[in-house]
Amino acid sequence: MSRICQITGKKMMVGNNVSHSKRRTKRRFLPNLFDKKFYLAEEERFVRIRVSAAGIRNINKMGLNKALKEAKAKGYISSY
Repeated sequence: MSRICQITGKKMMVGNNVSHSKRRTKRRFLPNLFDKKFYLAEEERFVRIRVSAAGIRNINKMGLNKALKEAKAKGYISSY
């Protein structure tokens, strides 16, 4: 399973570590991901999603059903 949020589409970014002498070495910025189980009341079942902290806030704000529909429309998740 890749390191991509299935709600927001956040994924790994690449940047530089910069030392005191300004030498630059490559590094990765990983998203804050969690494997969570949410209860989908419309279908009376649990859904397992790999979601970022921002994705959890979006689910709390919009509701799980609407967030899953938007993620599917944007192509972040194929099925749930």
